[in-house]
Amino acid sequence: MERRLFGTDGIRGIANVEPMTVETAMRVGQALARLCKKKNGENRIKIVIGKDTRLSGYMLETAIASGICSMGADVLLVGPLPTPGIAFLTSSMRADAGVVISASHNPYYDNGIKIFSADGYKLPDSDEAWLEKAIKASDRGEVTATRDEVGKAFRVDDAIGRYVVFLKGTFPRKYDLDGMKIAVDCANGAAYRVAPAVFEELGAKVYPVGVSPDGMNINRDCGSLFPERVREEVLKTGADIGISFDGDADRVVFVDHNGEILDGDNTLALCALHLKSKGILKKDTVVATIMSNFALDATLKRHGIKVVRSKVGDRYVMEAMREGGYNLGGEQSGHLIFLDYNTTGDGILTALQVLSIMVETEKPLSDLAKLFEPFPQIQRNIPITRKVDLEKIPPIREKIDDVRRVLKDKGRIVLRYSGTEPILRLMIEGESEREIKELVDEMEIFLKDTLSQMEGDHDPFGS
Repeated sequence: MERRLFGTDGIRGIANVEPMTVETAMRVGQALARLCKKKNGENRIKIVIGKDTRLSGYMLETAIASGICSMGADVLLVGPLPTPGIAFLTSSMRADAGVVISASHNPYYDNGIKIFSADGYKLPDSDEAWLEKAIKASDRGEVTATRDEVGKAFRVDDAIGRYVVFLKGTFPRKYDLDGMKIAVDCANGAAYRVAPAVFEELGAKVYPVGVSPDGMNINRDCGSLFPERVREEVLKTGADIGISFDGDADRVVFVDHNGEILDGDNTLALCALHLKSKGILKKDTVVATIMSNFALDATLKRHGIKVVRSKVGDRYVMEAMREGGYNLGGEQSGHLIFLDYNTTGDGILTALQVLSIMVETEKPLSDLAKLFEPFPQIQRNIPITRKVDLEKIPPIREKIDDVRRVLKDKGRIVLRYSGTEPILRLMIEGESEREIKELVDEMEIFLKDTLSQMEGDHDPFGS
């Protein structure tokens, strides 16, 4: 079955607008409880629910919990906590599933639902397809629980403490962060309590920003999409490093003490080389996505490390890692997965790995990050109202071929639809920044004009 409700990272949309309505959220809860019972028989089911700091989280949390309880399953409420924290707790508390209410880096008025299996991994496509079918059928006379079979909801008061202990356990015991100054931007999101606590308990002096959520300021001019905010704090305080998370803290962007911003490709290369030097990079391979800069491949190849490419989305990075038996992967956006420690991308865990390398090597991040010179790469986001197969539209296919002929074998063009937003992403990479800017400007105008002709019922290209 084709997944229409679930994108590359769960369900996402404007809160209180279909599909992110209370009714849909309740049906998600009911369907998830049914899926867990289908897998686990008649045992009493328990499902963890966490969220970020969005105003609509209260509404959706209650709706999902109600749906779960109505099917005779129990709920463990952990409140605001990073997405990877929910993955960890789902596994460590032996729950049957975990639910995260978050729209990650999106603005506050959006929200989303992500689901983890009992083992802490994101649901496979087949389970999401099953849920979609069950959600559509959930108001068609499905049997719900009555009398003493109705489920209960419990508040897990020590959820933050459990996750903090886990995170600290990923940092080498023989090291600490005494004397280190860290600027931390929590995006007014799910990490606003956890991240400062972790770094402070390891001995660092922390300069926090983005730690005053009000339900509507999550990701607003802060966090990993706006690393300039933590950069200002680094330069103002003289911090050794700046660490910037997104709203649910599954991605991270770094700033060195000079104010230079490092993206996920640079972080992935840095961590890959360190693991390789210690002999613990499995199969001397890392997983990156099609959006990662090709300079990453060239740099790691010189050190005997192979790069495997996956589709965009940390779920697909994880799939490639599990299939190949690798323990490190990531995205240019700052999602990094350390499979030896957690089952999903974890911004705080990634930060701890980078900090441990700085401490162990006694080198500043600016020195460690001198790994490669990225090829010029320009990206544009083109708003869309529907998704069409671009390869089946002759003018677009021909235009793509024209760009490829110009770039030859010294560059590339990537067009892909976002799995979380109504956007077509355009990326062109090549040796000459001036040339690719001209190509991107021209391609952006062409795509907007061509796609606008396809609005409405009339489709001149027959797609």
